[in-house]
Amino acid sequence: MSIHPTAVIHPRAALGAGVSVGPLAVIEEGAVLGDGCMVHAHAFVGGNVTLGKNCTVGHGAVLGGEPQDFAFKPQVKSRVVIGDGTKIFEYATIHRGTAEGSETVVGDGCFLMGGVHLAHNVRLGSGVIIGNNALLAGYVQVDDRVFISGGCLFHQGIRVGRLAICQGLSAFSKDIPPFVIAAERNGVAGLNFVGLRRAGLGAAERAEIKRAFDLLYRSGKNATQAAGAARSENWGDAGRAFWEFVAGAKKKGLCDWLGTRRAAAGGE
Repeated sequence: MSIHPTAVIHPRAALGAGVSVGPLAVIEEGAVLGDGCMVHAHAFVGGNVTLGKNCTVGHGAVLGGEPQDFAFKPQVKSRVVIGDGTKIFEYATIHRGTAEGSETVVGDGCFLMGGVHLAHNVRLGSGVIIGNNALLAGYVQVDDRVFISGGCLFHQGIRVGRLAICQGLSAFSKDIPPFVIAAERNGVAGLNFVGLRRAGLGAAERAEIKRAFDLLYRSGKNATQAAGAARSENWGDAGRAFWEFVAGAKKKGLCDWLGTRRAAAGGE
C-alpha cells in the first residue's frame, strides 16, 4: 500500500491490499476501495462509494458527490458502485443516487475519459467507453460495450442499447437502439458494423441485425408498424434483443433515421 502523507483518509474507510493514494486526495468514512485501486492527487472519494478491484480514479475526480437535484435531501443514504477494472480519468464527476437507497452504477472494465459527468442514478453496463466531456443526465441507462464519443449530451431517463456508438458532439433525448451509429440530434446514421465484428458477432448475426434495422428504419413503417411486422418473423438472440429494446421505448421514443430527414430536405 502506498499512501501519500498529505492524503486525507478517514480511519473507517476500507482500503484493500495494494491501494495507492496520491497527494491531497480525500477518502471519506465508509468508502470502500478494492485491492489494487489507484487514487490520484486531489481526487475525492465519498463515504458512499464502493470501488471494485484495480480501479483508477484520476486527478481531481469527484466520486459520490451530492446530486444536482432540487428535490435531493442531504440526509438521504444513497451510493455509487464502480465495477472491477474501471478507469476514471481526470476531473470526472459521478454523483450518488438521489432517492433513499438508490445507486449510480458503473460496470466492470469501463473507461471514462477526462471531464465525463454521470448524474444521479445513471447505470452503465460493462465495457462502456465514454469520451472526454460527455454529459449524462439523471437515470440514463447505457448497456454493455457502448462507445460514447467526446462532447455528447444525454437527456435524463433515456436508454442506450448494447454495442451502439454515438458520434462526437451529438445530443440525445430519445432512446438509442442497440447496434446502431447514433449521430447529430436524436439521429441514427446506420449500423455499427465495426463494433459488431470486434464483439465477435458472426456474419449470420450481423445479417439478422441488418434485417431488423432495415425493417425499423428503411421499410417506410413507423416503429409500431415495424414492431408488429417483426412479430410475424423468426429472430435469433440478436434480433430478439433489438425488438425487445424497441418495445421498451414507449416513454421517450426512438431516435430516427437520418436518411429520412435528408430525403425530406432534398438532400438524398
